[in-house]
Amino acid sequence: MVKELTDAECDELVDAPGVMTKHAARYLPELALYERLTGLPELSPGPADVVAATLPEVRATDMPGRKREQAGAFAAALVPLQHPILDWCSGKGHLSRTLVARSQKRAEGYEWDPELVLSGNRLAAHFGDSVQIHCQDVMAQNLSMPDATHGVALHACGDLHRQLLRRGAAAALPRLSISPCCYHKTFHKTKDGIYKVLSERAAAYDNILKPHCDELRLAVRETVTAPAGVRAQTQTLSQWRLGFDGLQRAVRGDDHYLKLPSCSPRLIRKGFSAFCHWAADKKQLRLPENTDFDYWLAHGIQRHAEVRRYELLRHVFRRPLELWMALDYAVFLEEQGYRVRLGYFCARSLTPRNLLLDAVRVCGTPRVRHSRL
Repeated sequence: MVKELTDAECDELVDAPGVMTKHAARYLPELALYERLTGLPELSPGPADVVAATLPEVRATDMPGRKREQAGAFAAALVPLQHPILDWCSGKGHLSRTLVARSQKRAEGYEWDPELVLSGNRLAAHFGDSVQIHCQDVMAQNLSMPDATHGVALHACGDLHRQLLRRGAAAALPRLSISPCCYHKTFHKTKDGIYKVLSERAAAYDNILKPHCDELRLAVRETVTAPAGVRAQTQTLSQWRLGFDGLQRAVRGDDHYLKLPSCSPRLIRKGFSAFCHWAADKKQLRLPENTDFDYWLAHGIQRHAEVRRYELLRHVFRRPLELWMALDYAVFLEEQGYRVRLGYFCARSLTPRNLLLDAVRVCGTPRVRHSRL
């Protein structure tokens, strides 16, 4: 099926998993349940409320437009805000300032980068916002949680948002609101690299699904919001990596993949041959003087076209995998005495990482111990 797709059809399907699922359902009938199983409620109250919750541009200094809109949609989904706010991994405090403007509550931010802390506190002072950002490593073992605060995290990566789930629940914070991101960034795994779930209920079924932490990258492999230039760079580097992969296998006489580190997009300006020499140097590999770089570039372009089509099938499972992660978080919070809403706070076109877990504490004692803290 995918081999017959044109480049234009691939362009349409790569960011339309629902459409791709309908095609794949002809071969996997179980996928007919896709929309039913992945459908979620919208948690933002409406466009007018989102606009009202978004910082005006004149107050959004150093705040990219897309981030400003995301923070506004996130804030609108959390109304009413009834507690002082703890902004987890706050950066310059853009979310803190958005929430404070909406709620008239004070906010504290935890951020490890001292330059961002300094810039954020300057912004808050300039605009008269009741926001104070502290230089704090949220993964520190001796971290103390402020009492009776509403813990929020907008796109804190991997273990950073999981730390708020664990620490916030252990401290019995009255409310936790998290939009998770980059699930694969974790130390919370087995020796074999298998991801460890948070909830006791999911752990009881860990024989059914045992994703490797690297496999969790699939949940966030989307470029729907990336500019056209960034997409073009990503495609070029992917083609070059596959071209070099074919070259290194031929040179080494070994049909195994060599993992390369990340490289600067500026390397693109130097051309494919320079990229190959850079990659070979990283792997302590000497390339023959008569290497036909045009041949291996064409090889990479052809391989990329094939891989891209097969990846369309993998991308069908991006959202289900992400929901599996989020549902584990939701069950964990329920086990700790919270009532949880799970839905989306903005359109996917604004950010594909649009899930929101909003948990309100409803009982004083969790039903299970914090065995993984």
